[in-house]
Amino acid sequence: MSNCSHDHHHAPVPPDAKNTAQLGDAAEVIFFIQKMDCPTEEKLIRAQLIRMDGVAAMQFNLIARELTVQHRLTSVAPLIAKLNALDMQPTLKSDTLAAAAVPEDDLTISYAITKRKWCLVGFAAVAALAAEVSAWYSGNDTSLTVIALALLAIVSGGLGTLKKGWIALRHLSLNMNFLMSLAVIGAALIGQWPEAAVVIVLFTLAEMIESLSLDRARNAIAGLLALSPDQATVRLNGVWTSMPANRVALAAEVQVKPGERIALDGIVTQGQPSINQAPITGESMPIDKQIGESVFAGTINGNSAFKMRVTALQNASTLARIVTSVQQAQGQRAPTQRFVDQFARYYIPAVLALAVMVALVPPLVLASPFHDWLYKALVLLVIACPCALVISTPVTIVSGLAAAARRGILIKGGVYLEQGRLLKALALDKTGTLTHGKPVVTDVQPLAMSAPDDLIALLRQAATLAQRSDHPVSAAIARYWENQHDRTALAEVSRFQALAGRGVQGHIGNSTFYLGNHRLVHELGMCSEALEARLLSLEQQGKTTVILCRDGVPQLLLAVADTLRPTSAAALTHLHQLGVQVTMLSGDNAHTVQAIASAVGISDARGDQLPQDKLVAVNQLIEQYTYVGMVGDGINDAPALARAQIGFAMGAAGSDTALESADVALMDDDLSKIGEFIVLSQKTHRVLRQNIAIALGIKALFLGLALSGESSLWMAVFADMGSSLIVVFNGLRLLRL
Repeated sequence: MSNCSHDHHHAPVPPDAKNTAQLGDAAEVIFFIQKMDCPTEEKLIRAQLIRMDGVAAMQFNLIARELTVQHRLTSVAPLIAKLNALDMQPTLKSDTLAAAAVPEDDLTISYAITKRKWCLVGFAAVAALAAEVSAWYSGNDTSLTVIALALLAIVSGGLGTLKKGWIALRHLSLNMNFLMSLAVIGAALIGQWPEAAVVIVLFTLAEMIESLSLDRARNAIAGLLALSPDQATVRLNGVWTSMPANRVALAAEVQVKPGERIALDGIVTQGQPSINQAPITGESMPIDKQIGESVFAGTINGNSAFKMRVTALQNASTLARIVTSVQQAQGQRAPTQRFVDQFARYYIPAVLALAVMVALVPPLVLASPFHDWLYKALVLLVIACPCALVISTPVTIVSGLAAAARRGILIKGGVYLEQGRLLKALALDKTGTLTHGKPVVTDVQPLAMSAPDDLIALLRQAATLAQRSDHPVSAAIARYWENQHDRTALAEVSRFQALAGRGVQGHIGNSTFYLGNHRLVHELGMCSEALEARLLSLEQQGKTTVILCRDGVPQLLLAVADTLRPTSAAALTHLHQLGVQVTMLSGDNAHTVQAIASAVGISDARGDQLPQDKLVAVNQLIEQYTYVGMVGDGINDAPALARAQIGFAMGAAGSDTALESADVALMDDDLSKIGEFIVLSQKTHRVLRQNIAIALGIKALFLGLALSGESSLWMAVFADMGSSLIVVFNGLRLLRL
């Protein structure tokens, strides 16, 4: 696809900045935030950094624990100091102000909970249980033994939470840690020491389990990069040597053994390997490669060794770009996530206000016991924590993105993952989408009486123009000449010009040449009745016709035919079953388009489509169906791709442009992956709705139990953190798809 802008249908960026406009002069720094596990930490960081002079914008990636800051500071030291003051333990990952970025693989980053912390929590759990048992046997919740055991549990297992709560209080942030700390301190003040201990231990334990479960979503992306081996066998000074893959230079010669994973992107120079490309494209069957064809890092060689020339450094391989793209997509808020964030913004203050009313109104108005209503208010504070609701959406979205990437579907943001289920129409090109995109010349017909030598000269002139075009039909003509004649024998061409949707023109010698389709010949006024009959005869056979004209006279007729992909008909049937109307928009002639459409079951097929015609067609489809996708190559299809809600690129594994600019990039040429994408979008939406229902349902239930006096503090904590774990594990189910 082209580098066209999709800004009109991209998701709006959250208001994370004081001034998001004109960031071109801003430096950028990326931090890994060790203690950013929940949206409450994200909210606290945003509230503090956004007030700093020189901070222009921020983007948070909660799942990856990354914070990106665009700033106009002379040093990042004030940012680091502010993050340390919040006890977030930032680690610098990259800084555009620095001479060189800190290499990510050199960062000593640990995503696992340390053994020491687990031991402390285990000890705290024993102490809290002992406090409960002692209070139950003695019938006294405030005995010295009970208080000592409870304090031991709180200090060993909950000191971190209390510290975070104090930081939140200092910065006037009503987050989960503040509410939990308030509940624990309040329980202790009213003499509920055993319950205070159990509450803080349960909360800490649930946080640790939740962090481990989130690591699974994080590792689902990072694990893709681990598919690429660390070592490669490289030819150095005539000797095959094993060396780290990240040190292998461009154009180096690499040997790949049978059964070995390929370490780098490259082009086959010797051998005919059979490659399992499933890690990149999701294809189930191995692909036979010939000399000159591309292979990708992370894919698996079959039973024969081969040699290759490296075409990309390890950190710029197709696999690395896929991982980077999905990691960046994690930071984009999907529509449901933006809704949940807005809901949580008002939910916490509302429940906090309700808790204050519960604590004060009944004792003051009804003369009810203050102790009982204060306890109910503390339970409400625990229920006010929105973590389950807020964490459910990013986990689900990231799991969906990772599941899609493993199947060879690269989705560039959560907004497209959510919108996929809404697609009701799909516009697609013929060549390279429904067909293999590698047509061959089937007919060569001179249009004037000429000697054999004249025919060769005409073919040479046609190939001269064709080899300057990247259209598949032109490529077929160029290949036809190369297979029969010396490639170096092509003529010199000047004033070459591509004619969008029609063909090309140029000057060879003293003559003006046109090489184009039926439409071009009509527009130039060169189409006679006899030529029209010839063209019609070939086009009715499903062939694409190309005419070479010299100085205003048609000289040579070439017919080119492509073959249907074996999966096209089944893929279109699946799309129809999903309720998606498919329209073919092709620059090819109407007869050829109809022949292909009949073979695959497309009722709406339009030929002779120029770029502006395709744009008009997509606009018509949007008026009729609202949500429309477009599959194209980005050259002639750029306006239509930009107008559609979702732009798809097929065969993106070998295309840097498609990987960068497509909304959804299909790594191979299998059209059925669009149906898979829509199904995955539907499943993701269902899981999102389930998670929101679970989180809000449990909150509503315990809100009622708290007001009726049927819920205790430890039950509220168990329900709150239990709901968090339920929605996280429910979101992680998508990884198994």
